[in-house]
Amino acid sequence: MRVFALVLVAAVGIACKDSPKADTGSEGGAPSGKRLKIAVVPKGTTHEFWKSVHAGAVKAAKEADVDIVWKGPLKEDDTKAQIDVVDTFVAQGVAGLVLAPLHDSALKTPVKRAKDKNIPTVIFDSDLQGDEHISFVATDNQAAGKIAAEAMAKDLGDKGNVIVLRYQEGSASTQNREKGFLDGIKAKPEIKVISDNQYGGATSESAFQKGESLLVAHKAQAGAVQGIFTPNESTTFGMLQALKKSGTNKKVKLIGFDSSDSLVNALKEGDIDGLVVQNPFNMGYLSVKTMVDHLKGKPVDKRIDTGARLVEKANLDDPAVKEIMQPDLKKWLNE
Repeated sequence: MRVFALVLVAAVGIACKDSPKADTGSEGGAPSGKRLKIAVVPKGTTHEFWKSVHAGAVKAAKEADVDIVWKGPLKEDDTKAQIDVVDTFVAQGVAGLVLAPLHDSALKTPVKRAKDKNIPTVIFDSDLQGDEHISFVATDNQAAGKIAAEAMAKDLGDKGNVIVLRYQEGSASTQNREKGFLDGIKAKPEIKVISDNQYGGATSESAFQKGESLLVAHKAQAGAVQGIFTPNESTTFGMLQALKKSGTNKKVKLIGFDSSDSLVNALKEGDIDGLVVQNPFNMGYLSVKTMVDHLKGKPVDKRIDTGARLVEKANLDDPAVKEIMQPDLKKWLNE
């Protein structure tokens, strides 16, 4: 009987050693053995940029065999709605958050609340103050802004009056693009920045209205403005419409940021002279991949650059440019 008991104890010991570890509620809040569910929260859901991010996120999820939930505010100036989305996902106990914060400080507390519940966050597109997130996946926006400055200087022959129509306060990504552009232009003493303190706001409509006011205030129709820089899709499209309405398109050089079908058509028509484009598909892909790697215990880089390049009419047919500008969204989003 004693021999049988010893054999039983040994057998139990071996079984315990070889069995999967019990769920300990480790970082990520993902019980072992359960399928990972990752929440991806963009700044908005209407701009073409976010559709490419979404497609890249779906590709990464399929490759890693995890689930993602895509949800963000409808408008890119609704910070409260984005905070509500984050808090809801935290309450649901998702395994991880992948977040493009609308404001570089307002989302700090929601991300801290997630961390307190062992839900890690990967920040993408636009930076967040503090150190509560595990990685930041985005374009090097200051370097991208300098690309725009170099393009503007080349188009103007290193001299002229330039306007910067900013996006909105609190958006770290566009603030860094604006800074990179202004830093780059400082190296050109014969280029004068005649306005850099006006904001287009979150929509193309608000950017159009501000663009109209700037063109009138600085006498663009009289030839007093030679170049304009806009730091994102909505400000670029809004300013494009203002230039067309005033009849100064093709006369004032417009260097914008990001792409859409409308902006690419304007580039082909010569109404836009250059677009600095990010790689939103790669941004979505790498953001989800980074989160999955972290949840599986792999080391991840604190900062991951997803790249940017200048697109002009002359290089629109470059295969590398086409891959960035026209990713196959239907394959991933069923659109």
